[in-house]
Amino acid sequence: MKKPASDMGRRQLLKALALGSAAGAVVTVSSQALASTKTAATTEPKSENYRETDHIRNYYASLNN
Repeated sequence: MKKPASDMGRRQLLKALALGSAAGAVVTVSSQALASTKTAATTEPKSENYRETDHIRNYYASLNN
């Protein structure tokens, strides 16, 4: 008597492969999205003490002239 090589049928195997590849794509896209949001947050440091208002912009503009 022969033993089957796998308990999964062909259809179940194809479903498992499709779900596995879809899950891999989701993980790849989400990890790239998370990486891009982290770098965007670190490039713009926010200071609560300094605010660029109109009179400060006018002062900076006067320095350039």
